[in-house]
Amino acid sequence: MMFRRSRAAFVAASILSLPIALSPVFTTPAAAQWVVFDPSNYAQNILTAARTLQSVNQQITQLQNEAQMLMNQARNLASLPYSSLQQLQQSVQRTQQLLNQAQNIAFDVQQIDQMFSQKYGNVSMSASDQQLVTDARARWQNTVGGLQDAMKVQAGVVGNIDTNRAQMSALVGSSQSATGALQATQAGNQLLALQAQQLADLTAVVAANGRAQALTEAERAAAAEQGREQRRRFLAPGTGYQPGNAQMFNNGNN
Repeated sequence: MMFRRSRAAFVAASILSLPIALSPVFTTPAAAQWVVFDPSNYAQNILTAARTLQSVNQQITQLQNEAQMLMNQARNLASLPYSSLQQLQQSVQRTQQLLNQAQNIAFDVQQIDQMFSQKYGNVSMSASDQQLVTDARARWQNTVGGLQDAMKVQAGVVGNIDTNRAQMSALVGSSQSATGALQATQAGNQLLALQAQQLADLTAVVAANGRAQALTEAERAAAAEQGREQRRRFLAPGTGYQPGNAQMFNNGNN
């Protein structure tokens, strides 16, 4: 009888405690918000940020290099602000004008052939003595004119020296202060043009001197040919020199 009562009391106690065990457990909101620190995640975030910053710095450096490259290209493409072309052309024109002023016989192949066939060729046996004298005088005038022309060309070339010196100084200064490859190249090209102009002046002097010397030699050769013709005429029997009576003293009455 006592055993049955104890068992009934245990069952009753179990039934009464069941609603408490099955009832939900309510917690406050503050108890659910926990701050969790993950060291590995934090280190990964720091590494990602460092890599991102490094990438940004590399992009900035690349942009700076590209900007510097564009600036260098702009300097290399900048044109030389100085030009000596006009002065060099004027010097060449002055020398050319002096050559075009050649007297009597110009620097022309056809005119030279015509003049030499008329004045410097074989002396015509049928030409009169007066014609021989006229031709000899014309040849002498050609020689003197050629010498004068050569001296005029020489004077013109000497006059270009001051202009060339000023241009050379300006071009060398421009080359040394060039900011890019194009300016340096253009300065070098203009220096070559100056050198070409000086060579043109030298060619003009050589041509003028050669012309004067050729005229002198041609006159000498023509004079020798004319001298032989005049001697032949002088010694020709019957038509050459005829002796005559010469009266040295007046035989008349005083």
